[in-house]
Amino acid sequence: MDDSQLLRYSRHVLLDDIGIEGQQKLLAAHALILGAGGLGSPVALYLASAGVGRLTIVDDDTVDLTNLQRQIIHTEASVGRPKVDSARQAIAARNPGVQVHTVARRADAALLDERVRDADVVLDCGDNYATRHALNAACVRHRKPLVSGAAIGFDGQVSVYDPRRTDSPCYACVFPPNQQVEDVACATLGVLAPLVGLVGSIQATEAIKLLCGIGEPLVGRLLMIDTRQGEFTTLRVSRQADCPVCGADARPAHNGP
Repeated sequence: MDDSQLLRYSRHVLLDDIGIEGQQKLLAAHALILGAGGLGSPVALYLASAGVGRLTIVDDDTVDLTNLQRQIIHTEASVGRPKVDSARQAIAARNPGVQVHTVARRADAALLDERVRDADVVLDCGDNYATRHALNAACVRHRKPLVSGAAIGFDGQVSVYDPRRTDSPCYACVFPPNQQVEDVACATLGVLAPLVGLVGSIQATEAIKLLCGIGEPLVGRLLMIDTRQGEFTTLRVSRQADCPVCGADARPAHNGP
């Protein structure tokens, strides 16, 4: 790190669990963020501010006036622009040293497989059930840790799925892909504005912990957030031997470390 970086990240360097070594890990890291909306906004801003060296942001949507109630990375001047372009501009204004790669395409299995392969940590900030499962499958295939978040109404949840650990479930262990689940959208049910900031901030925290190798990530735990009651509840979740994605009969061969 140069003198400017030492000054910018000095509050991280002061933390014993991060220090100079941990900050250098962040500067060398690559995070993949799926979604530049309510969750992706705080995730991208905090990871960029924290000094994660490379961010890849995938989102095919454009900024709408209704987004500005909660998607804090965008401004009114961004309405009508691709969300990934708006996000890149906001990150550049906050920390120009971060490399931002954008993909303004709908995330299909082939795209996710390609992008997950090159990432050190993956953050699911989307709102589509099928895409969540495709992202999870790619993370299992390439043994990349996945930080998953969701928010609707007054309720949110966060968990970490780390296929590098034998005790970790994957997303499909907790939410089976053959389960009949109706996609729910903020446009239909609404969402409390600060809730997405809360969930996204926890996701960013979990990603930093994974990248620096500090603390205990939310592996095997589903953090449930009820902002109406002001309650945080942790549910234990476990790996399923018969999981169609990470079970012994399903896990594909992996090439590389």
